[in-house]
Amino acid sequence: MERIAIILAAGQSTRMNTRLPKVLHEVCGRPMLEWVIEACRNAGVTRHLVVVGYGKEQITALYQGTPDVEFVEQPQQRGTGHAVMCCRPKLTGFDGQTLVLCGDAPLIRTETLKMLIQKHEEENSAVTLATANMPDPKGYGRIVRDGYGNIQGIVEHNDCDEKQRLITEINPGYFCFQTPLLLEALDKITPNNVKNEYYLTDALHILLREGHKATAVTAVAAEDAMGVNNRQQLATVGKIMQQRIQDRLMKAGVTIVDPPNTWIDARAQIGQDTVIQPFTCITGAVRIGCGCRVGPFAYLYNGADVPDGAVVGVFETVRNNMGGTPMPQKDTGKSFCAKAAQDKTPVIRKKKD
Repeated sequence: MERIAIILAAGQSTRMNTRLPKVLHEVCGRPMLEWVIEACRNAGVTRHLVVVGYGKEQITALYQGTPDVEFVEQPQQRGTGHAVMCCRPKLTGFDGQTLVLCGDAPLIRTETLKMLIQKHEEENSAVTLATANMPDPKGYGRIVRDGYGNIQGIVEHNDCDEKQRLITEINPGYFCFQTPLLLEALDKITPNNVKNEYYLTDALHILLREGHKATAVTAVAAEDAMGVNNRQQLATVGKIMQQRIQDRLMKAGVTIVDPPNTWIDARAQIGQDTVIQPFTCITGAVRIGCGCRVGPFAYLYNGADVPDGAVVGVFETVRNNMGGTPMPQKDTGKSFCAKAAQDKTPVIRKKKD
């Protein structure tokens, strides 16, 4: 079945105190938005409708020429329901599944989306959502269930009464709809809430009221549900993602001697049996071959390509600055990176037998 994802990316986020659109802030070398799009692609989504508003020119420029990414403008930010309403022209006549996700939640996992889609199809639901249990649910919409565990609705944090605020099962914003029913529900949403906005969660309430089936599956880990609304949360999400990147590399046969004191870009490729020593920073689309030793205190960036069996020593910088801006650096006569800067190609010692 064909699937479309609507990715909400129109907000300005005053708490970030930034001129850059929030979804373009990087997590381990990739914009937050890219993590969400990649998870959708890997879950079988063929079209991505990115709802833009603040800083739309910067977002559209980044994805110009990307065939599976389309843009929908939300001129005024009037809520999640309104954002989806803006996508109506691109959804009309489509009878597949529509996922609705947040562009500022980069910890989303492909496996979670696959589970959401599978549950949606097994239950033949009008709408299915993936939920999470959060020890501190402040700021999140609460999942309200009946005595049998069936979902009865979602109450946004600002609209919760005292009892509802004690609920720890929350809505992280992972929805899967039958598209024709979603379009019908959108016509009936009204801004009847504290913020005077159009909530997408009201589409769930409308579908339930009209006798359609809704399913909620607790499939999102608490850390995965974390969105980014300020710089502190951006740093926290970055640490979690960095751990995932390093875990993936170690499972693939890379030794990382001191993970907390190592930083590796999501775009880096590192070969089997390479050893990464502490205080090494690898940023950008760096390629490191098999059986290398890197660091400690090494810095590789800007497309550096390290051949198999090479050694990048202590306090060495390796880069390929073709088309880039060289990093200012002192020439002590001892560093291999001085010759690299001169030749514009990385020079790396071969490991001794």
